This record gives sequence, C-alpha cells and structure tokens, in this order.
Amino acid sequence: MLKSFSIVFSLILLSCETQTKSVTAETPKYLSDKTIIDLSHEYSKETVYWVTAKEFELDTVFAGDTDKGFYYSANNFATAEHGGTHIDAPIHFSKTGQTVEEIPLENLIGSAIKIDVSDNAKGNPDYLISVEDLTSWETQNGHQIPNNSIVLLQTGFAKYYPNKEQYLGTTERGDHAIALLHFPGLSPEAAQWLVDNRNINAIGIDTPSIDYGQSQLFKSHVILLSKNIPAFENLTNLDKLPQDGFDIIALPMKIKGGTGAPLRIIALLNN
Repeated sequence: MLKSFSIVFSLILLSCETQTKSVTAETPKYLSDKTIIDLSHEYSKETVYWVTAKEFELDTVFAGDTDKGFYYSANNFATAEHGGTHIDAPIHFSKTGQTVEEIPLENLIGSAIKIDVSDNAKGNPDYLISVEDLTSWETQNGHQIPNNSIVLLQTGFAKYYPNKEQYLGTTERGDHAIALLHFPGLSPEAAQWLVDNRNINAIGIDTPSIDYGQSQLFKSHVILLSKNIPAFENLTNLDKLPQDGFDIIALPMKIKGGTGAPLRIIALLNN
C-alpha cells in the first residue's frame, strides 16, 4: 500500500513539474544567443500598396460570446499579392520564372548583408543605388558580397511609412498616379553588375519597389527576376541591422502560381 502511494505521489510530482515547465518554457536553445528583428510592416487599412493595386481589406465574420458560452472571433481578408511587406516572385517579370511556391527555401533563408545608402538618398527621392554603392560596401568591409547571400538595401525611406505622400510621392491612386511616384531604387546597371559579378540568392529594399519610382521599364526587376532572384519590398527596421554577420528568414504566404505574396521576414542577430 505504501509502495503504491509512493508511486502515485511521484507521478503527481512529475505531472506538476511537467505543467510548470510548459508554463515557464524557455527560449529554444537555437535562439537563446540571437536577437530577432522583425523587418515586416503589419497589414491594416494603412498598408501601402502600388497605386493601381487592390488595398488590404479586413472584414469581421464574428467577434463575441457564443450561445454555447465561449468567446469566438474570425475575419475574412482580401489583398493584392503586391503590397505591404511582400515578395516579388521571379514570374512577376519573367515568363519562365519561378512562382511563389517554387522558390527554393534555401534562397529565402540564410546569411545576409546590408548596404546602407540612406545618406546618399537623403533629400533625393529619385536616388538610384549604383555599382559604386555596392563596391564601396565591399571596400569598407574588406570582402566581396558573399556567395549565396541575401542583400538588403537601406535607403532610409521606411521612416516615412505609411505616409503615402512622403513614402510613395503621391496620395493619388490609379494609372495616372504611376507618373507621380518618387522613391529610391536599384539602378539597372547595379542590378546587372550583381547578376554578372556576384552570386546572390535574394534582394530586398525598404521602398515600394526594387526599381525607383520614376521607372517606366522596370529594368532592375527584369534583370534580377529573370535570373530567379526574388525581391523583398517594403521592408522596415533595416536601421537596426549591422552591415553583415546576420541571417534572414523570409517566408511568404505559399500561393500556388503566385507572382507575389505577403511576406513575414525576420533577421537573426548574434548577441
């Protein structure tokens, strides 16, 4: 009898200990030495979209107490593929390019660098990131842009988000508003230089487009996406990142056949 009680008591203690551990769960070991930086804007009625794209809509299906005594809430949402923090899949500007679900995860997760051109872009919403900006980063850091890296371009324009007048250059919408767009981007020459001279997995920028606002032919998109290099657009918090030595996890909504998708992207920094 005493032995049985001892076994039951031990099981109770073990159960309590297990419950305590579940409540006070610690950060997983693989993240314990990392700082997580969220590089994504949230989705809301303020989310910035291309001037011809469908904006984000959130409709409440139900929110409240049910007749069965429990609380329940659910929403429907609708959005264009390209808006807010999102990914441009290669097929967006390449007939034979990968769709969203076809992009290898290895291209979306890995080591990254940041090239900060915010001083150059300050006061110039039409600034084009040049080959010299890329090579200057290499000179300053003493090495080339690493193979298979993710390249993030910081223009400083994230500070204007979601003010459309400052971030896009206009509050107007429709086809006519395209000519009114003003924000920095990657020059076609720099995009071509990256394709010809470096081997990168993906690229991202803190503006609405990898091409600058006044682009008519979207050459940087065509050059990069034709080589199956996806682009991340409308990033934020790039000012919190070092120039290199960090990792990126960029996971889009897995839309079959998608030309783009909402993106949750984070950086992992060593503590």
